[in-house]
Amino acid sequence: MTIGVGGSTQQQALASLSNMTDKAVAITLEEHQARVAKAQAYMQAQGIDAIYLNAGTNLTYFTGTQWYASERMVGAVLPASGPLEYIAPVFEIGSLQDFMILEGAVNGWHEHESPYELFIQILQRMNKDTSKSLRVGIDESTAFFVANGIQELAFDMEIINAKEVTAHCRTRKSVNEIALMQRAKDMTLSVQKAAAAILQEGISTTEVEAFINEAHKKVGAPAGSYFCIVLFGQATAFPHGVKEPQYLKKGDVVLIDTGCKLHGYISDITRTYVFGEPNERQRQIWDYEKQAQQAAFEAAQLGIQCMQVDAAARKSLAANGLSAEYELPGLPHRTGHGIGLDIHEWPYLVGNDTTPLDVGMCFSNEPMICVPGEFGIRLEDHFYMTEQGPKWFTEPSRSIDDPFGLNVA
Repeated sequence: MTIGVGGSTQQQALASLSNMTDKAVAITLEEHQARVAKAQAYMQAQGIDAIYLNAGTNLTYFTGTQWYASERMVGAVLPASGPLEYIAPVFEIGSLQDFMILEGAVNGWHEHESPYELFIQILQRMNKDTSKSLRVGIDESTAFFVANGIQELAFDMEIINAKEVTAHCRTRKSVNEIALMQRAKDMTLSVQKAAAAILQEGISTTEVEAFINEAHKKVGAPAGSYFCIVLFGQATAFPHGVKEPQYLKKGDVVLIDTGCKLHGYISDITRTYVFGEPNERQRQIWDYEKQAQQAAFEAAQLGIQCMQVDAAARKSLAANGLSAEYELPGLPHRTGHGIGLDIHEWPYLVGNDTTPLDVGMCFSNEPMICVPGEFGIRLEDHFYMTEQGPKWFTEPSRSIDDPFGLNVA
């Protein structure tokens, strides 16, 4: 029997967990102010006069203000110099101010008025040099109807993708951001161990998902799981799952991919192992997966392009007789993604991303092997870049027989 898999009741497994958030510190006002200053310095250097930050993670990153994107335009206008200002429906101003971390003036629009006209007016008021055309970035996550509404009125303005600014700032995580992600990932790894312990023949994937949600709450994630994928048997060959639940049988491959949020920062860890005794085919593919994950990690050095990390994983898979590209059996998706306030952030460890790796960048490392009609193996851990090279947030699985490294003998 795989070490750490089965043997506990759900009550026992939950009792083994405790709140892990006591020393977790949210991002401070001072750090938000520093982020704004960094963005403004970059905007000045690149000739960008202002950017619009839509409700969502970009708004949260720079201001600390958490607000949901909807059919109503809510966000902030960040000029290249001077104070940031918000834009929101008048009836939401009180609520928005209650959520503010970085304070700023709020420009309100009534339901019968155009927020896009108000946005243009704000830009014109902020513009000190009326003789030149403005260059304005729109948050890349902004819904089309908002961006289009602005574009239709921005007659004499150049509208660009604000990703140039947002990605420049967000891809390189601070010490505080890395600390929050470290704790979130530690929390999820503890939940992964607890989930493995409750497995028994006949348990359903939905029952395991419900347990994982409660386990995430127990370790200190108020909302429980941010996401959860539990797959058994042949369903593990589908990277993001299948429609129907499965019921566990002896010899099934088990794939659990889950994460939580801690002060907005996300964890995302996958563990794959066998319920019972692995057969030779399962052992072989599991070992190929571990080798590919390690190859990607070793390739991830400062200055190396993201695409070269992906290539290293595929070279390892090809050496073991699997596809060197995206065909199956092999790796059908990118090797990894950036992570932070969003679960999938730039840059990406994929064949067309030429971004050089830099200090503070954080990535998943998950070169999943899919074998149609049989099973899939995904080992997912994350690493961040230091001056000395890559460093794991969580140590990878030790072996298919001891996925959590519990055998200390």
